[in-house]
Amino acid sequence: MKTLVVTGSAGFIGWKTSEKLLEAGHKVVGIDNLNDYYDIRLKEWRLNSLKKHGNFVFYHADIEDFSQVSKIFDSNMPIDGVINLAARAGVRYSLKDPFVYVRTNTIGHLNILEACRLRGVKKVILASTSSLYAGQKTPFKEELAVNKPISPYAASKKSAEVMSYTYFYLYGISTTVLRYFTVYGPAGRPDMSIFRFIKWIDEGKKVKVFGDGKQSRDFTYVSDIAEGTIRALSLDGYDIINLGNNEPHILMDIIKMIEDVLGKKAEIEYLKFHKADLKETWADIQKANNLLAWKPQISIEEGIKQTIEWYVKNKKWLEDIFLGEE
Repeated sequence: MKTLVVTGSAGFIGWKTSEKLLEAGHKVVGIDNLNDYYDIRLKEWRLNSLKKHGNFVFYHADIEDFSQVSKIFDSNMPIDGVINLAARAGVRYSLKDPFVYVRTNTIGHLNILEACRLRGVKKVILASTSSLYAGQKTPFKEELAVNKPISPYAASKKSAEVMSYTYFYLYGISTTVLRYFTVYGPAGRPDMSIFRFIKWIDEGKKVKVFGDGKQSRDFTYVSDIAEGTIRALSLDGYDIINLGNNEPHILMDIIKMIEDVLGKKAEIEYLKFHKADLKETWADIQKANNLLAWKPQISIEEGIKQTIEWYVKNKKWLEDIFLGEE
């Protein structure tokens, strides 16, 4: 049994990663500040499912606070590794409040690295983002230069990646940077497109699409992402690895899939395309296959079906879930 710190454990990816670790018999030290960026009831639902496991210890704390991070580490040593999934996500909102993105995504990650340095913890995983690849040729390869982020969100993640390399070079803290591609699935983030599309179509509300709907995303199912994240614990050194589905899908095709499963027709409202958004994401996952023996297992059709099944099962308390700002 290993002791692993998972920050953002009540978040979407953090929850599923923690669940898999617990089922494998490891101890998970969860940290989450339970902020209200999106409806906290989703976070509470995920957290309650984790608390059923005897090896789960939870701290309501913020990685922006170094003293809190230090106390949690000291109370749970020896720690075998840290999976930093705590983050402020969302491209558009980062334009409204860039400061909180830097505090959490950059300084928060620095706090994790420094806490590891002081206690000899030698393995860290950093959740990063496909948003860094804006303007690059698809499929996106890890060796592409990503020095022109077009949102504060992407810039804050780039900063964390660079700081990770510095701590690897100076102090030998092995860090695997995982660039995630549009994660979806049951209990997902309500500000993400698939959750929104399902709820809007089911309720007969207008489906808001930014741009012409022909933009594509490399949608990746959450359990596949969690599996790749856990496998990365075995790596030494510093690496950047894409975790994506390697099969981008056009938004309008996703809407059609959801229509077919729900048996309902969508009414589309087209809105202006946001300049901080990407037209297309597409992950080259050869490196993940080579280093982690990883490739996604859940097709987009099966993933949407399972997501809708979860939505229908929990529909009553999801009725007034806030879907985030436009």
